[in-house]
Amino acid sequence: MLDVSNVIKEYDFNNKKKRVLDNISFSVADGEILGITGKSGSGKTTLLKILRGIESFDEGSFQLGELKITPGSDKSNIRSLQLSTAIHLQRNFGLWSGPAIDNIIRRLNSRYTGDEGLPEPDSLYYDEMYEEAMEYIRLVGLEDKALHSSNVLSGGEKQRLIIARQLAARPKLLLLDEPVTMTGPGTKQEILDVIKEIKGRLKIPIVVVSHLPEVHLYLSDRVAYLENGRLLEPGEPEVVLKHFLKELKEQVRLPEIREKEPVIKVRNLSKRFSLLRVGEVLKFEDISFDINRGEITAMVGQSGAGKTTLLKMIEGLKIPKEGEISYSHKGEWLNILEFTRQRLDLRKKISIMHQEFTLSPHSTVREQMAFRLRLKGEKSLGYARKKAAEIGISEKVLDMLYSLPDVSEDEKAKIMQQINQSPDIYELLFPPITKDNVDEHAKEIFNALDLPMEVLDKTPYQISGGEHVRAYIALALATNPEILLLDEPFGDLDPVTLRDVTNSLKRISDNFGTTIVLVSHHMDFVREVAHRAILVDKGKIIMDGGPEEVCNRLIGMSHASYLEHDLRELTS
Repeated sequence: MLDVSNVIKEYDFNNKKKRVLDNISFSVADGEILGITGKSGSGKTTLLKILRGIESFDEGSFQLGELKITPGSDKSNIRSLQLSTAIHLQRNFGLWSGPAIDNIIRRLNSRYTGDEGLPEPDSLYYDEMYEEAMEYIRLVGLEDKALHSSNVLSGGEKQRLIIARQLAARPKLLLLDEPVTMTGPGTKQEILDVIKEIKGRLKIPIVVVSHLPEVHLYLSDRVAYLENGRLLEPGEPEVVLKHFLKELKEQVRLPEIREKEPVIKVRNLSKRFSLLRVGEVLKFEDISFDINRGEITAMVGQSGAGKTTLLKMIEGLKIPKEGEISYSHKGEWLNILEFTRQRLDLRKKISIMHQEFTLSPHSTVREQMAFRLRLKGEKSLGYARKKAAEIGISEKVLDMLYSLPDVSEDEKAKIMQQINQSPDIYELLFPPITKDNVDEHAKEIFNALDLPMEVLDKTPYQISGGEHVRAYIALALATNPEILLLDEPFGDLDPVTLRDVTNSLKRISDNFGTTIVLVSHHMDFVREVAHRAILVDKGKIIMDGGPEEVCNRLIGMSHASYLEHDLRELTS
């Protein structure tokens, strides 16, 4: 049993104390699942980290079985706590490279060696560890992916693999922080059923943090609501969730699209992705469709269906074997997959947000917006072309540098090394941006996103979770892009904050005529935000139509019984 009593946690912000957890008390019985919900940034993850023993606290105590933890507990007690608990943190895809099963074997091997070194196949206990690892792999439904490299698993498959690693630690307390946010309905159902199976088999206390009401209705025995640092008394899931959702704002009207005018044409796209040892993984064959100007189009499907890969090809960041992806540009069609001098102009009008988006923690929003404007401001490209010619940088290298703000940090470092350049090159190639420049670009966008202008001069630590997401959208919109491409950047937002973001995207579409293409696993979000939805399954488009009908088709295909209840039921 877990018993938490009057836990207090404070952070220092600009030499001032901010209380993020205020006299938190609750208990979780063996074999019980306690759900915790609350707005993004309300302290839910901090609470789980304290229970795991990886975050300190200031007052109070908690007890797991016979082990009692206080702010003054010594290192041996903290170590005992860490050995007795397992945690899955949101957006945490930290896995060893190599076959998926090796991640479990490494965890099991730490019992014998104290570290996660990979044992040789002929070493003592290897066969025993392999069989036990396969049990955990089967439990989370990944037996057919056991030999796949972890770095090519989908986001949902990675989450299931991480859960399997946690179970390999044989915990006495399992802490799950948004365990299903970045997964499709079918994978969500599998993970939720895995958690129920764990509850029945292990008979340990489980704490699940999730912002999804349908998850708690399906999974949790009781739910507690964290608000302004205080935890409301745990109670019946439906009662607590209705209380939480009382702050949900009214929906903004989805702007009407009167005429369908293509702005992106995908034609005869084919690409086969295969891996050594496991054969073909994903195959796109003869994919064709249009994206219309000013429309919000959602791509939906199961985890691993190919949505993100398809979006990356549309962005020109993955190259198919065959086919064209053409953008309407100044009266002609440009294929973004082929390098031309005009592709730089094309990239200037596109902005991208990926799953792993984040604001730089040590820079203000203003500084980060200035960098974006420096690269994609009105006169930036002409300035950069002139400077590049002066110092002998080719248009092709400039094209690669220009794409880097839209790729992940790992990809960015790889390309920088490939072209033998350092980040300092941006200061040399692109023009400086003044405070007035930033204010001028930010004002209209911040107003559309319902963001106060003072957020510009704050770091991510000084703003709420919802402000963090909207500030990042503001960065993506700062250069007035005609096309905004979003790969599931909002999967871990609570419903109240997500409604704010949804309304913001509709206002952006309405005010600026921005064409938006997004990937999402969140059915309520897609129903609200999109004019049109495209259902992708195993590299194929199997339905293209109204969001309500397409979402219902996906839910039916997924056998997602947890979605018997949705947001509309709790807010009607």
